[in-house]
Amino acid sequence: MRARHKPWADDYLKDNPDIVELNPSEYKGKWHDLKSFKKPIHLEIGTGKGQFIEGMANQHSDIHFVGIEVVKSIIVSAVEKVSESGRSNITLINENAQDLSELFADNEVDQIYLNFSDPWPKNRHEKRRLTYKTFLDQYQRILKPNGELVMKTDNRGLFEYSLVSFSQYGCRLEEVSLDLHQLEDPLNVMTEYEEKFSAKGQPIYRCRVSFPV
Repeated sequence: MRARHKPWADDYLKDNPDIVELNPSEYKGKWHDLKSFKKPIHLEIGTGKGQFIEGMANQHSDIHFVGIEVVKSIIVSAVEKVSESGRSNITLINENAQDLSELFADNEVDQIYLNFSDPWPKNRHEKRRLTYKTFLDQYQRILKPNGELVMKTDNRGLFEYSLVSFSQYGCRLEEVSLDLHQLEDPLNVMTEYEEKFSAKGQPIYRCRVSFPV
């Protein structure tokens, strides 16, 4: 469903400089210095309305969570959520994740999250999938050598495609779950989509991968 246009979004983002970084490329290689954070950096690509990143930041105050969301009318909801929670270890970016190397230096990120990414099911759109090899190139570049990527989705087709893509790239599959909620992981933070789909009885798939060194 297309997000409703919010004409006030630009001003709202500018009015929350403690949460939103409007010039993220200026911090390439210096994210550890932002807000005097000397903490590991965990990056969520496709933050949506912010439920996951806020929940993770609440669980892990020793980590600096950076969330990227390209849709302005959606990221404002994440900003509102973070503002209400008072969490200081979250930074949000309203950017496209097409070229992460413009935003992060090599080996700067400790962990990446892909939550319920657009599956782009048509073959002609394969290169848009966030687990296509050109994206994997970027993840490997900005991740530390021991960094990991964690993916969650309800889309089995995308999940199967991603497992193959990871394997062909030389990634190591550290975890593969075909029904995440059966694991009863007490540290799992659900996204808005995850709550919606799991309530319908749909399985949630999760994998955790590390990149070749």
